Order: sequence, then structure tokens, then C-alpha cells
Amino acid sequence: MIKKDLIIIGGGPSGLCAAKVAAEVGVDVLLVDRSFELGGQLVKQTHKFFGSKNQYAKMRGFDIAKKLISDVDGFPNLEIKTNTTVVGLYSDYVVTTLEEEIYTKYKAKAIIVATGASEKFLAFENNDLPGIYGAGAVQTLMNLYGVIPGQEIVMIGSGNIGLIVSYQLLQAGVKVKAIVEAAKTIGGYKVHASKIRRLGVPILTSTTVKRAIGTDKIEQVELVKLDQNWQEIEGTSEFISLDALCISVGLSPMHQLLSMVNAKTKYINELGGFVPVVNERYESTVKNIFVCGDAVGIEEASSAMMEGYLTGLYAVEALNKNHPEQEKLLKVYQAELALLREGPFGIKTKVGLEKLREELKNA
Repeated sequence: MIKKDLIIIGGGPSGLCAAKVAAEVGVDVLLVDRSFELGGQLVKQTHKFFGSKNQYAKMRGFDIAKKLISDVDGFPNLEIKTNTTVVGLYSDYVVTTLEEEIYTKYKAKAIIVATGASEKFLAFENNDLPGIYGAGAVQTLMNLYGVIPGQEIVMIGSGNIGLIVSYQLLQAGVKVKAIVEAAKTIGGYKVHASKIRRLGVPILTSTTVKRAIGTDKIEQVELVKLDQNWQEIEGTSEFISLDALCISVGLSPMHQLLSMVNAKTKYINELGGFVPVVNERYESTVKNIFVCGDAVGIEEASSAMMEGYLTGLYAVEALNKNHPEQEKLLKVYQAELALLREGPFGIKTKVGLEKLREELKNA
């Protein structure tokens, strides 16, 4: 069994940021990611980020990934394992991994779970036809491999991801025939929606997909209008011909590893679903097991980075170590995170976090 001071599960934005501050302290860190490369979702994001300079405003996602990866390069006390899946997390702080066909056991003093999120999907007739993709799959095809999913596409979901991926499809020469949103209002930033509308793409609110139509692959989609109770309005069917359908209806926090150690979880809609109950130091109900990023609530990558920095600082503090600039950095990252949660899109997160605090009182 290999011993480590700190094991970080997940090499996306929050995991990388946690690894940086922990490595700077000098603790023995292992960073594990199941992908072939670090960076998480950032590596497939070509759009420029909002926010402040500290949050890499005006930088494209894949460039931010390069910056975060370079930040952890060269630390002799930081071991990085990619293409390695964590298959077990145990209450005695044992972490088991599988790399190709090699099974390895590690023992940690503290653990940070930064596993991110998985895409939600929709239940509708024939939703397993070839040509139906999640937004993440479309980004992977286009932005990593230069492959378009089809020539004519309908996007389901008007959140920021749906709007951004629609714009990227248009840039690649794909005809986006419509963006479909079940809610009464668009879910993403108006600046993204305005760009889409200026390019002639209709955004259909109070509308959802009823069924996909096709034999060997999707050929048409049937859309229906919804009433105020989210029920289908009879006689409103609209049929659109296409060769690809993209589903972008949100993300679910990947909390599953924490269930292996009986960490308490709670369903909080505002945070994306089931999330681990954590305190203000991002510590779960199991001592010295911390959680950050989308695994503890769906937000923008900028927030995940700030949470990663904070969690890394809290984790090394739990190991009786402190960063040379511990108090200063805590204040900086806490202030940056609070700033990111200001405005209308931060209200939902704040409500969710308040529910999480209430649950912690009862834990």
C-alpha cells in the first residue's frame, strides 16, 4: 500500500487548483484523473470566460486548462496519475485505483473529492436513436477532434451550455434549426441568447421534445408546447427534420464515491441534485474528506476554481500544515467566490447553500 498525505480525486479546474496550493505547502500529494489529460471540461471549451482577471476573464477554456496544468508542473511532491480510475473510497482513507489493468491501493491522511458532474438526460420516445448526443459529447467531437455531429441539428436546453454549443455549431457551419426550452424563459445569459437570435435561430420556450423519429438514426423530432403546469398542450405538435439532436438540460453532481464512506448527502434542486453535506470548510460529514467544484453543487468553472483553492488550503490545514500566505489567500479566494455569486444567476446557488447549511445543523 502506498501512503500519501493528500489524495485529490479529479483533475478538472477545482482539483488542479486544490493541488497547486497543497503542493506549494510541501505535503505529499497524489492527483488522480480518469481522463487521458488534465483539465476536465475546460479542454473542450473554446469560448471566452467572464469575470475578473483573477478568474481568467477573456481567456478561452482550453487556454485556462493549459494555465492550470502549468501551475502544477514541476512539484517534486506532487504525483499525477491520468487515465486512472478511482474504483474505491473507504472510511479508513484507503483509495483504490485502476490504471489499465493495474490495481493499486493508496492510504491518505486527507482526501479531496473533485469529481465534477455528469450530464442529465431526457426521457422521451426513441431517445436511444443514433444521432442523439449530450452537449458534452458534441463539444468533444467538435473542439477536440474536429468532427461535426450532423448538418442540421436541434438543441434541447437554453442554459449557457446549450447556447454556447449552439453558437459553436453555427461557427462550424452546422444549421441549428431551433433551440428548445421547456421553461417560460431562457436559462442562460442574455448576451449568448442575443448572439444566437441575431443569427436567425429561433428559441422556442414552453416547448419540449415528445419523441424522436427514425429507423437506423434520427430523422425527425416532434416538439410540443407546454402549459403552465408543464403538461403537453394537445394539438401543438411540430415536426422538424434533422440529422442530429443535442440534449443540454443540466448537470448532476458526481457524489457517488462519497456514498462509499457513508458521507451524508441531500437532494438540493438548486445545486443540481444529490450533493454531499459539507461545512464552511468544504469538509464532508466524514472527517478529513473534503469536496469541491461541481461535485458539491453545479456552478461555473470560475467558481469551481475558487472552491478548489479554498479546499486545498483547508485540507492542508487539517494536516497541521499552513500555506505561507494562508490567511491572505483564504480572504482573497473567499472574496472572489462571493463576487462570482452576486447577481441574478447566483441567487439559486445561494438558496441551495443555505439549504445545505440547514441540513448540516441536523447532521
